[in-house]
Amino acid sequence: MKAVVLAAGQGTRMRPLSESVPKPMLPVADRPLAAHTVDAAVDAGADEIVLVIGYEGETVRNYFGAEHRGVPVSYAVQEEQAGTADAVNAARDHIEGPFAVLNGDNLYDQAAIDRLFDACPAVCAIEVDEPSNYGVLSTDGEDGLITEIVEKPADPPTNLANAGAYAFPPEAREWLEVPASERGEHEITDVVARVIDEYDVTPITLERWLDVGRPWELLEANEWKLAEMERRIDGDVSEDATLEGAVVVEDGATVEPGVVIEGPALIREGAEIGPNAYVRGATLVGPDAEIGHSVEIKNSIVSRGTSVSHLSYVGDSVLGRDVNFGAGTNVANLRHDDADIRFTVKGERVSTGRRKFGVVAGDEVKTGINTSLTPGLKLETGATTMSGETVARDR
Repeated sequence: MKAVVLAAGQGTRMRPLSESVPKPMLPVADRPLAAHTVDAAVDAGADEIVLVIGYEGETVRNYFGAEHRGVPVSYAVQEEQAGTADAVNAARDHIEGPFAVLNGDNLYDQAAIDRLFDACPAVCAIEVDEPSNYGVLSTDGEDGLITEIVEKPADPPTNLANAGAYAFPPEAREWLEVPASERGEHEITDVVARVIDEYDVTPITLERWLDVGRPWELLEANEWKLAEMERRIDGDVSEDATLEGAVVVEDGATVEPGVVIEGPALIREGAEIGPNAYVRGATLVGPDAEIGHSVEIKNSIVSRGTSVSHLSYVGDSVLGRDVNFGAGTNVANLRHDDADIRFTVKGERVSTGRRKFGVVAGDEVKTGINTSLTPGLKLETGATTMSGETVARDR
């Protein structure tokens, strides 16, 4: 079984984090998002990985190289993002025999991917409360096989939503050139529909699945994967520091005296914490990041090379690469009325579904000392603030 992993998109809903990093390469625990998908395919028995790349494709190539965990890796370039069937069709020269298709920006539970590979042809599904918002799988009551896939039906036949993971028979390679849909894209569901017509297709129900499309879902992805870590201390940790629970301090990281870290938390190589800092919740501190004196970081992602200076607070936030938060920068992450925090996605304010959500800062953002940042704030790449400023609107 070859596994085709789709990793060509930029991820416009993830901006500004995806301005110079393709969404599938954003950090989730100790590896990029797409690496979790690739690892799931490898663990399920894939004998080759085909990565479909496009936007900032060299970033993907540089990470995975020619093989990953002993499994060969090849690359196909999708020149124009024209739909999922178009993306898989870009990889057709690499496909022979049965093949799986997985989204590089999704997280799947491993047991379901194992079953997907074994049951080929098969489609992964997730039980949802409002199936009319999804592509829905109809099934035969007798043997449970898939009989149809219906896009956003007004009267859903089941509560099984298509989760975008497929195991196809060899013949499906010849069915990848499908006409454009009403929204102008070549949809993989058209290929699925033909496979359903020609074969017995098994639904594989996922216990857990996450489509990581927006910044708060990147936080959720980290919460999931950090919770699976086991405690490991390889870095330089002061005897006067307190580490509780599932804390990983990688080799080359430094934890100064007086620091308290409550897991799950991951401190990556080259990072420096403290002194007297407090790191809690599901927090990722990226490589070469600096968390200064008496800083508190809670349930956040602090990316590579970012510095949060002394006496600052960052909660439920995502900070891009090489961000510099000046001393006394404080992030507000809760509304007075306890309503869900809203955030701007592609020009529209939408609910995050979270009572607590702070800021999303693009690469190289800089704040002046004593800056106050309000909940649900977006700071674009390279944005700056003045000393003592309260920022209440996206910048």
